Amino acid sequence: MIGRLNHVAIAVRDIAKASEIYRTTLGAEVSEPVPQHAHGVTTVFITLPNTKVELLEPLGADSPIAKFLDRNPDGGIHHICYEVDDIIAARDTLKAQGARVLGDGEPKIGAHGKPVLFLHPKDFCGTLVELEQA
Repeated sequence: MIGRLNHVAIAVRDIAKASEIYRTTLGAEVSEPVPQHAHGVTTVFITLPNTKVELLEPLGADSPIAKFLDRNPDGGIHHICYEVDDIIAARDTLKAQGARVLGDGEPKIGAHGKPVLFLHPKDFCGTLVELEQA
């Protein structure tokens, strides 16, 4: 069902500082920050030859990333994102197998302009999983 790894997301307190570390220390190609108001975050993507790393900074105290950083003050890996060919079919199959889809279960438009869903970490070895329409 799952396709390629689209990205690994890392929650950070200071996206500019984190971007600079990737840009100067690791020599990575780093995008400009983009506010994602519907998700309560600002995102930056680091392009790698085989995938991407997404940096997430909270947009306000109500952001899910702010809550994550309250529990993990130094930041850290927030979620992994896999591509799927058909996000509705993937959702329906996963739900039929007992997996929990977060939110109302309907895909939302993600940072890449494609439909995304999040799956409960307790159903996936303690890892928050994002599915993105390929």
